Amino acid sequence: MAPIEDFLADATRRMDKSIETTRSEFGGVRTGRASVGLLDRISVDYYGTLTPLKNMATIGAPESRLLTIQPFDPTQIKPIEKAIQESDLGLSPSDDGKTIRLPIPQLTEERRKELVKIIRRYGEEGKVAIRNVRRDVMKHLEELVKNSEVGDDEERRAEGHVQKLTDEHVARIDELLKHKEAEIMEV
Repeated sequence: MAPIEDFLADATRRMDKSIETTRSEFGGVRTGRASVGLLDRISVDYYGTLTPLKNMATIGAPESRLLTIQPFDPTQIKPIEKAIQESDLGLSPSDDGKTIRLPIPQLTEERRKELVKIIRRYGEEGKVAIRNVRRDVMKHLEELVKNSEVGDDEERRAEGHVQKLTDEHVARIDELLKHKEAEIMEV
């Protein structure tokens, strides 16, 4: 029974990680408000190494429609601006030599629909990751039966448990997706 419990614990951990990854992907999709999480996915070429922006600068949201970025190394202002412009955020940075300002424009209806498509894709990727975990565990369970380490009844019970875990995790992603869609479509 111990190998089955190990597989189930591992499956739960991996499925939870898929949900966290999906949640962080959703955090990187902007709504109408300024959020420092918007810039989490931005990496800057820092002397030949891709470095996360949050490791290179202090990022703040002094107003609901403005982000400020203050690089630790002022010579990196232009590369940071370039990385932001090349991202899929659709934001236009401006700088005063020390600080980069990122005004967050009001979202148009068309842009909101594009963002909903993006988060639905992220949600689907999260669900696929969860289903892949289920597939792996089912394969391992079949191997256990084939090697006569567990019986058919134990395998069926474990498969039922894995399916229940899968359904719960997919439902959690659907719930995250529903909330994020509502947040994006809110005017």
